[in-house]
Amino acid sequence: MTVKQLSLPELTEACARLGVPGVGLWREPVQAYGVEAAAKLVRDAGLAVTTLCRGGFFTTADGLDDNRAAIDEAATLGTDTLVLVSGGLPPGGKDLGAARERIADALAELAPYAAERGVRLAIEPLHPMYAADRCAVSTLDQALDLAEGFPASQVGVVVDTYHVWWDDRAPAAVARAGEQGRIHSFQLADWTTPLPEGVLNGRGQIGDGCIDMRAWRERVDAAGYTGPIEVELFNDTLWTRDGVELLEETARRYAEHTL
Repeated sequence: MTVKQLSLPELTEACARLGVPGVGLWREPVQAYGVEAAAKLVRDAGLAVTTLCRGGFFTTADGLDDNRAAIDEAATLGTDTLVLVSGGLPPGGKDLGAARERIADALAELAPYAAERGVRLAIEPLHPMYAADRCAVSTLDQALDLAEGFPASQVGVVVDTYHVWWDDRAPAAVARAGEQGRIHSFQLADWTTPLPEGVLNGRGQIGDGCIDMRAWRERVDAAGYTGPIEVELFNDTLWTRDGVELLEETARRYAEHTL
């Protein structure tokens, strides 16, 4: 999504050339290209699919069927992790507790199905500004409370710097998640202000904002996470740029601010 202006062939070629070993894919471009064709494209480039994004949005009527399809797509792509953006309040709703109960019920339905296909469900908490419309799970602690009802091999969490950097309880939650083996994905994006209208596409390039990326990487390392680190930027300005140049810049920024 960081370089969504690139086609999947352009993306895989650029990643392979730059030595980026894996790519987190989103369902929409994968479906447009063809799931099996995308799997072959990535595999032939010598890359791994780190995660598939996204499942979730459990407040919609067809949520479970669509999530089963997402699990199947993840298995075809060869990734063991499906990222969940769980969904916010239903239309006209005001009860966040009830929304989280629906998320727990959906996980109970989907976790065994995913486990049979070798796919883990990774609950991603989103910043509280998205609680109403996108994700009723706003903190790592809330995500872990949901995940702990299932084996760690089935349900875990995503640590995304953009969404959790503000929470003074998040460092302890990272350690808690690490002790349980529930950190299934680690993602980077910086926090810059002012936020854009609509707030969705305001994730900053690494190093442009106020998040200490190296400190977060060290924190997740200390928790025992050894998996891929993804950079996931939603940014309208970045999307107007040449995608290969942006990917090269992102790799440089990652090395400079994270390693």
